[in-house]
Amino acid sequence: MATSLGSNTYNRQNWEDSDFPILCQTCLGENPYIRMTKEKYGKECKICARPFTVFRWCPGVRMRFKKTEVCQTCSKMKNVCQTCLLDLEYGLPIQVRDTGLAVKDEVPKSDVNKEYYTQNMEREISNSDGTRPVGALGKAPGSSDMLLKLARTTPYYKRNRPHICSFWVKGECRRGEECPYRHEKPTDPDDPLADQNIKDRYYGINDPVADKLLKRASAMPRLDPPEDKSITTLYVGGLGETITDSEIRNHFYQFGEIRTITIVQRQQCAFIQFATRQAAEMAAEKSFNKLIINGRRLNVKWGRSQAARGKERDKDGVTESGIRLEPVPGLPGALPPPPMPDDDTSANYFNLGPNSAPAIMNLGLPPPPGVAMPPPPGTPPSILRILPSGKMPAPSTDGAHRLCAGFGPPIYNSMDPMAPPMPPPMGMRPPGQVHYPSQDPHRMGAHASRHGGP
Repeated sequence: MATSLGSNTYNRQNWEDSDFPILCQTCLGENPYIRMTKEKYGKECKICARPFTVFRWCPGVRMRFKKTEVCQTCSKMKNVCQTCLLDLEYGLPIQVRDTGLAVKDEVPKSDVNKEYYTQNMEREISNSDGTRPVGALGKAPGSSDMLLKLARTTPYYKRNRPHICSFWVKGECRRGEECPYRHEKPTDPDDPLADQNIKDRYYGINDPVADKLLKRASAMPRLDPPEDKSITTLYVGGLGETITDSEIRNHFYQFGEIRTITIVQRQQCAFIQFATRQAAEMAAEKSFNKLIINGRRLNVKWGRSQAARGKERDKDGVTESGIRLEPVPGLPGALPPPPMPDDDTSANYFNLGPNSAPAIMNLGLPPPPGVAMPPPPGTPPSILRILPSGKMPAPSTDGAHRLCAGFGPPIYNSMDPMAPPMPPPMGMRPPGQVHYPSQDPHRMGAHASRHGGP
């Protein structure tokens, strides 16, 4: 910054001179060996308008050159990076961090009040050890559940890419591969993320990136405790094969007394049962979406009783978090249940009348040639007549049916008085008498004398 040594002597004592910048891991780059240029009082701070030392460097191959934008005093007051103005602890915008910590830091915006406020903050920073932020941020609670869920745990080097080449968009870039800018189509110009103001980002107002993250935080799932107060068990999934029982106990014992820890190696999960419901609720609140053991992010849920498991099976298209899934188009729907038969209607397969007696038919096979048909059991000897093979008996004059010996019993009408008595149904037979078909005296080949018959 071109300024004479004798001009503005009073304000020159507040100019900032530093030996190293305050940067986040993303802006610094993945290369541990980096070359920086240092320009003393190179530019004015974009927040407090005081000259400060500007650092410029390239974070990596095919990345754009970056430089510090605000002075170190403004960076320490908000605990942010001098280049991207994101929080150094969580990697989030200032508006998101202040919302999560419920911090309302009213930084003056007028020139006179801003200079007075900055001098007081510098005095407070010089009296501190420099490891913790100052002002309202230093008095805020240690952490927030929302910030831990949204925090970026790894550097995002994609943010250091070059800007889009405006000549390539117009079709006039002649550098080809040597062009230091990106040859890509720009995003939608109406996208609010493309319109960001560095002062709005620093003061935490009207930040489109912060609004997007806050909407994402409001839509994130929550772990609500079950209504059944008797449930004191937590489910921990995604253990892997290296996490042991002692490592799980070392994390959960801080919330209260633990009754049992059951690890299911086949499912790679564990069930932790606490002695009290209060300890289980505290463990669920402090561990949901935040539990990391041996570098693995574990899934924490409430255990379910047997009745709750049955209700979960009855849910149609509803997940455990309460989100209803839309049906997949093109798949057939559920089949309707079969009609239930009435109890009063009996199974009438032959459409018989209610008063008609069923005709019982006993069909027999025709006798083979040369084999006589034996008489049915219980037939009087007076009506038996042996005929030559292959001849049928002639009808008798007294109207009685003459039986002949052959293979299988003949056909009888149920109204015939000469027909043998039909055996009772199987359900009406006395127990203990007939156990097998061969013991039935009314079947072929059975002897009634052996089974207590006449």
